[in-house]
Amino acid sequence: MMAASLLRRDKKSTAAHLKADLNRTDNSSGIRQLQELLDAVLNPEKSAADTEALDWCKCLIAGGEGFEEFCKTVRSYDNATLCGLVWTANFVAYRCRTCGISPCMSLCAECFNNGDHTGHDFNMFRSQAGGACDCGDGNVMRESGFCRRHRLRTGENIPSIPRDLLLMSEMVLPRFILCIIQYLRDGYIEPDTSTERDLQKVLQQLEPQISFLEELTKMGGAMRTVLTKILTNQQTFKELSMGQEENLYAKKNYDKYLSALKNSGLVSVEEKAQGATADVNVGAEGGAGAMVLLGTTSPGSPDESSKEEDQDAGQSVGQRKRVKLSSSTKDPSIIESLKHKCFLEELLFWTIKYEFPQKMVTFLLNMLPDQDYKITFTKTFVQHYVFIMKTLMKSHESDTMSNRIVHISVQLFSNEELARHVTEECQLLDIMVTVLLYMMESCLIKSELQDEENSRHVVVNCSEALLKNNTYWPLVSDFINILSHQSVAKKFLEDHSLLMLWMSFVSFFQGMNLNKRELNEHVEFESQTYYAAFAAELEACAQPMWGLLTHCKVKETQEYTKTVVRYCLETLQIWFDAIGFIDEPAPNQVTFHLPLHRYYAMFLSKAIKCQGLDLDSLLPDQEMLMKIMVHPLQIQACLSEIHSNMWVRNGLQIKGQAMTYVQSHFCNSMIDPDIYLLQVCASRLDPDYFISSVFERFKVVDLLTMASQHQNAVLDSEQERPMLEGALTFLVILTSLRIHLGMTDDEILRAEMVSQLCMNDRTHSALLDLIPENPNPKSGIVPGSCSFEEMLSAVADFKAPVFEPGGSMQQGMYTPKAEVWEKEFDPIMVVLRTVYRRDVQSAMDRYSAFLKQSGIHTGNPWPPYKERTPLHPCYKGLIKLLHCKTLHIVIFTLLYKIWMDHQNMSEHVLCMVLYLIELGLDNQVQENKEDEEPCIEEHCHDSWFPGTNLLSNLHHVINFVRVRVPETAPEVKREAPPSTSTEASSYGQNLREAQVFSLVAERRRKFQEIINRSNTEATQVVRPKSSSTRWVPPGTPPQLVTEILEIRESMLSLLIKLHQKLSSKQNSLSASWLEDMDTSRHAHGDGITAIERILTKAATRSCQIKRSIQDICGKVCPPVPPKKNSPTDKKAMDKEERRQRARERQQKLLAEFASRQKSFMETAMDVESPDTEAAMDLGASEVMESEVLYDCVICGQSGPSTEDRPTGLVVLLQASSVLGHRCKNKEAKNLPTTDEEHIYPADTCGVAHDVRLTLMQRFFKDSSCLQSVSIGWDGGVYVQTCGHTLHIDCHKSYMESLRNDQVLQGFSVDKGEFTCPLCRQFANSVLPCRPGRGTEAGAWHTPTNKKTCVLVKEVEDLQEKLGLFPTESNLSKEMELVIKDIKNTTQKKYMDYGKNPGSPDNDFLFMYSVARTNLELELVHRGGNLCSGGASAAAKRSCLNQLFHVLAMHMRLYSIDSAYNPWTKLTQIAQNKEADFDEERPEVPMLFRDVPSLLIIFVLTMPQPLRKEHFTCVVKMLYNLQLTQALAALSARFSPEERQAWSTSGALKKNAVNAEKSFEALLSHVISELSKDKSVYKVNVEETLMLSSSVWSPQSIEFSLQQFCLPFLRLSCLLQHHLYGDNLTGCLEEEEFSSLAVCLGLIPSAPQPSNTVNSASCLEWAVNAFDLVTQWCAEVTGLSQMQAEQSLTLLVQDPQWAAPRLLQLPDNYNIIFQYYHRKACTACKKVPKDPALCLVCGAFVCLKGPCCKQQGICECVLHSQHCGAATGIFLLINASVIIIIRGHRFCLWGSVYLDAHGEEDRDLRRGKPLFLCEERYRVLEQQWVSHTFDHINKRWGPHYNGL
Repeated sequence: MMAASLLRRDKKSTAAHLKADLNRTDNSSGIRQLQELLDAVLNPEKSAADTEALDWCKCLIAGGEGFEEFCKTVRSYDNATLCGLVWTANFVAYRCRTCGISPCMSLCAECFNNGDHTGHDFNMFRSQAGGACDCGDGNVMRESGFCRRHRLRTGENIPSIPRDLLLMSEMVLPRFILCIIQYLRDGYIEPDTSTERDLQKVLQQLEPQISFLEELTKMGGAMRTVLTKILTNQQTFKELSMGQEENLYAKKNYDKYLSALKNSGLVSVEEKAQGATADVNVGAEGGAGAMVLLGTTSPGSPDESSKEEDQDAGQSVGQRKRVKLSSSTKDPSIIESLKHKCFLEELLFWTIKYEFPQKMVTFLLNMLPDQDYKITFTKTFVQHYVFIMKTLMKSHESDTMSNRIVHISVQLFSNEELARHVTEECQLLDIMVTVLLYMMESCLIKSELQDEENSRHVVVNCSEALLKNNTYWPLVSDFINILSHQSVAKKFLEDHSLLMLWMSFVSFFQGMNLNKRELNEHVEFESQTYYAAFAAELEACAQPMWGLLTHCKVKETQEYTKTVVRYCLETLQIWFDAIGFIDEPAPNQVTFHLPLHRYYAMFLSKAIKCQGLDLDSLLPDQEMLMKIMVHPLQIQACLSEIHSNMWVRNGLQIKGQAMTYVQSHFCNSMIDPDIYLLQVCASRLDPDYFISSVFERFKVVDLLTMASQHQNAVLDSEQERPMLEGALTFLVILTSLRIHLGMTDDEILRAEMVSQLCMNDRTHSALLDLIPENPNPKSGIVPGSCSFEEMLSAVADFKAPVFEPGGSMQQGMYTPKAEVWEKEFDPIMVVLRTVYRRDVQSAMDRYSAFLKQSGIHTGNPWPPYKERTPLHPCYKGLIKLLHCKTLHIVIFTLLYKIWMDHQNMSEHVLCMVLYLIELGLDNQVQENKEDEEPCIEEHCHDSWFPGTNLLSNLHHVINFVRVRVPETAPEVKREAPPSTSTEASSYGQNLREAQVFSLVAERRRKFQEIINRSNTEATQVVRPKSSSTRWVPPGTPPQLVTEILEIRESMLSLLIKLHQKLSSKQNSLSASWLEDMDTSRHAHGDGITAIERILTKAATRSCQIKRSIQDICGKVCPPVPPKKNSPTDKKAMDKEERRQRARERQQKLLAEFASRQKSFMETAMDVESPDTEAAMDLGASEVMESEVLYDCVICGQSGPSTEDRPTGLVVLLQASSVLGHRCKNKEAKNLPTTDEEHIYPADTCGVAHDVRLTLMQRFFKDSSCLQSVSIGWDGGVYVQTCGHTLHIDCHKSYMESLRNDQVLQGFSVDKGEFTCPLCRQFANSVLPCRPGRGTEAGAWHTPTNKKTCVLVKEVEDLQEKLGLFPTESNLSKEMELVIKDIKNTTQKKYMDYGKNPGSPDNDFLFMYSVARTNLELELVHRGGNLCSGGASAAAKRSCLNQLFHVLAMHMRLYSIDSAYNPWTKLTQIAQNKEADFDEERPEVPMLFRDVPSLLIIFVLTMPQPLRKEHFTCVVKMLYNLQLTQALAALSARFSPEERQAWSTSGALKKNAVNAEKSFEALLSHVISELSKDKSVYKVNVEETLMLSSSVWSPQSIEFSLQQFCLPFLRLSCLLQHHLYGDNLTGCLEEEEFSSLAVCLGLIPSAPQPSNTVNSASCLEWAVNAFDLVTQWCAEVTGLSQMQAEQSLTLLVQDPQWAAPRLLQLPDNYNIIFQYYHRKACTACKKVPKDPALCLVCGAFVCLKGPCCKQQGICECVLHSQHCGAATGIFLLINASVIIIIRGHRFCLWGSVYLDAHGEEDRDLRRGKPLFLCEERYRVLEQQWVSHTFDHINKRWGPHYNGL
């Protein structure tokens, strides 16, 4: 009952009251009351969504004060020294390699920015799985990197916490946590398909409760301690978890928990005791023990399990092995029993059951800074580890779940202390390995490698989801993580049973993803399983291997290495037996996955390199070595086959595999160990056997014959050459690569770096990525070794990023230094490391370019020969390969074949042959005499060469060779029967001497020998028949005959003859050339150089050779090919000639093409607007009657534009707000990066004009307002052209063809877009050219002598003439269409400014504003003034002349009512003073009108063509108005005293002779007029004082007036230039005013000294100046409605604007990123997923966010319409790149932020610090201002309003 009464009371007071009770010494009643209250409040039968309980808890815990205050108080006692901030996926964190001890170390942004990491190797990264901040944790990072807050060890000076503060928490929280657990128990249903959602529902309801727990953890150390106590206290758990006896609900609830445990395959301990016996039986019967232990059934297919019963145990190794696996785990109980002893354990259990909900994970991790909790939680986690992985395998959302698991495990296992602790106490390693095995056992299949029928080997099936989706990665990543700790790794290496288990795990991957060569059909379905296979081998096998290897670096650890090597060999032996391998690999099969071989290889390498072990002690017997070498060799041969297109029918994926195998992330775990293993085998096996094996595997045995023709059983003829090249290249790599044979780590790094740089210039990040991580880990500098950066600066030069005018942005690149090309370029390393064959070519091209440039060699160089580092003594045997007869016979044969021009030889073959000879000369074998037992057998077999030493074999002459040839071969027919007996006898002699050679037989014989040597018990020697010539490859046609060839050459003589052949000189080597040999130039060059180098080397090493060379050179004669060979010879000659001719033809064509292109470029560059050109050439004096001719770029005809068949200019119309974004200030505005900074748009040009128009429309007549200003500052239409013309009807058919073209274009034909047919520039309309002459010439130009008043009258009459409506013609139709295009270009809101939309006045305003916009923009493009004169890029794009005529034709439809014609007000003094005020509103006073607008209106509405004199007259009259406006505006800026002074001083000058041309007189007149009636100056005095602090002198006034009038003069001048073709003369900025005045005829062109040109001297009045000014001023002072301030704002208009600028960005990108990436959007108040910034106005928008969509248009697109009239420039905060939106298209522009190495970092993947690249930013601004985004950027795509 008491509880009920408490519940009714106010929560706060109840809490306070209870707290007081509990604080008494006798607190039993308090406890009782509290318990009852909690029973009532925390009743799990109520819905979890009811938050009442939560509120109660908060109040109770706070004990009467407000919860917020309570939090603050508790926080003040926080004694945590760790940061421990937990984040989820996508959070931005930092990693500093300099400070990290563990590679997983990470910091939150706050701790990072508060620590000192200058000069460190750090990067920012976007968390993938979530993480936690390690700041303050000395186990994971060095203390020097701690931030200020966590360096202080805050714990010491924190006061100890008062006992009563957390008293209530200790009482309430256990019940609260229990309540959550009860909800979780209740809500859980075993998931089948339907219930996924239900689990989510339960979690959603619990959201507030779990968030509350999370809040508590954030209160700091004090609260975490309380929570730890509760979570880990076993007593509390016992009391609460099962519920009291009488509470039925709790009992039921507990049962649910037990059944959930059971269903998870976990038994609680009591039940286990009963079931133990049963367990054993199952294990014995089922056979799949590991499965049983893990609580699931065997995954084997049904037929597999049935097999088991009927076969004897020996057969089913796959199954049996599994049994063995599981029985060897230490203690089965670690796996299956879980007894929860505290809340923490059960909470984790439910967290797993519910598949790791994010909130729970965060709560569990937030607690980690508490040390006690950390230990308990880690143990709990390990206990549940098996269960976690099983849940993961079943999960549908395995990706998310993986991330969450790793999020937790990485926090626990990165800490060495903890990892060691749980390894020792909880058998973590056993658990991990067992679970890995269990996981993989679920997807095993029978291996088809070798003996398909009887194979007993099982491999993982790469197409299973487990492998395809990488489900195993959390496990493997944890495993790698704990192996990185030395103490744990040692435990692993010491535990033999674990190692055995691990090896059997690795063997699951041995031979997976087997490829079988398709010989007939192309494969139907290309499987992509190889991705999974390579990933699995890398992650599950190689990564742990590298982890273990890092701990085997010193002598003390050699035992470990020995053990691993032993187990590798054992497992390999088992594998060979299982696949039934004897000696020959199955044909047409290859697997790239041999992890066992690679483990063996890498541990061998480590043992010899670092631990000083002896190689022989670790090697197996010869027979095993022969087996071991087979599969890696098979892979090398298959690589060659794949590149020779022998596997094309297997599809592209096989190429993908070949590439991945050598690719930088894989090569050090795949191809390198394979080659090393082959090197080891080669150094220990018989060299003849090895060499024959190589040629046999590469299938080129049949090719190695002296005969000119042969039959090859296994290769097509076009595959022979690439395969032979492959075999030789492989041998060269094998004998010259030293990566594992004695190079130091630094040398390896250098070699890798050089080979990558030689292929291509590389960016820093690409280089980091391309260089294999091991043996040089790039993260964390290896002590004592050279760092990456030092090495890079030693071998490469940095090329700063350049910006090419084409718009493609270069990155900063590294390029090899000259001495690297000269001394270190190693083509062999390049071949080994190239993924694409073209890279080898690229390296050679770059090499030859270097040689040409430095003048070392001009021809086509051969790959240079590079000296090798010495071999480690263990591997000396490798040299025997170079000194074995088999190789020498092959070399001899090939030299002969090349000399004789046999088919399928190539320069590459010769190159490799020479390379092998040279390697042999450089690596001499130490002669060991005792080996040479005289073996007669030996000699009779191959009497080709006397010994094995290359030096002695070089000059050995071979006379006759016996060959098998087809009967058709030319050699057969040559033999004449011996005519005399002597000849006959000598012939018989030859027969006996003739050499026989069969590689295959050779290999068989050696193999047999080796086997016998190792099987000593075999007494007699078994050999294949010795007449090996009879051994015929199967399947060859039988008509082979044996022939004897006369050779009489030695290798030396062949070399010398090849030298002649290559240099195509008879006796290219004179007998004495050796003496005068200059050895220095031998390093680089072509084949000739290579031969010379070899001969020189040989001669210096042996006198005998020197003598032989001199002999041969003395008597050498040109080679005589067999006579019958002439047809083929002729063929070869023809071939050469044909090639030569073809080459010449090609050269000719190319030259012709180039000249055409050049002439096109010249014409294209000169095209300005076609008419102005013509006029300029012909000067003003000549009368131009001829019409302008246009070339149509579609039909190619040239002709005038006519009414019927008009020609048009290709133009691009685009709306633009560039002008509207101009400000007064020349400096660009800064981008705000703090909350204090803001950007105010009020000072921009667009806003100023809007305000002005709105103000006018309040007081004046609408039609008059619409003629007094221009619009188009925002959303004006800009017209630009590429200068090419076409017939409009041709254009229409061109558009039709584009419409029918199905190819995806980057533009939309339906919107009228196309590309210029000639220059491919983007366009969207055609502007018709007016028929007739070009610019007004002749009579129109003649200077006039008429008086001003006459001209003024003529202009007035011209205006009275009504516009003649043009006759309806094709031309006028087209003009109307263009007008429609122009209107459609911009949005409605930028056109309707009138009160009644759609009125003619509105249209009129829009039309003349288009002209204004284009003039103003051209001015901006010319740099804001006309000082630079005529030439400018802008002029090329301008088509103002044509545009003016189109607009004029349209505007002549509107005549100006003469009563309101501004011309009269400009030039006449109104007679009737009583102006017609009958209208409701007055007209706009002249002084408020915009003068340039009036100019354009006059020009456009007067009949065209307009005479120049009339134009000048208009300009003069308008100039008077402009200057008067300037005076009025100026006077308003004076202080009252100054106004008074100027007024009186000027009044005196009024009566002077040219008072009309004196600014003082006019100024004083204006001041006195404006002071009348309703004085304009009656404004608040203080404000004006602010404006002018300086005193005005006549000079400063003059300067101001000029500045005020300049914009008008510039526009008039530009207009005159376009209408009449007048030249614009360049001038200095100071003289711009006078130069423009002369140009416009305001002052006579007699050059006066510039100082006398003042603004007033240009005036020319048609009537009395003072009367006219009085009239203009009266219009202003007579306004009754207007306030003085408003009049003043309209008077003081300042026409000067600075050039448009983008925002100024901070230098460091991090400043932008930190402020904006977590900033909430102003519209939707959420933090956007993809935030973006407008670089024009600084607006912060959501890219692609559905939150800010309006009418289906996303925010960026909306903003681009609003801010830039459909052009937007956005910086994507999370990607550092800029995107451009232009209308309905968008493109990625690139980045203006580059890192220290001059590279972009798109998407911030690398997270290195980025800095602003000023040049790029200027280019971006330039493209924006000049409206050239469409032309320069090529990759546009539609955005469908989705950005």
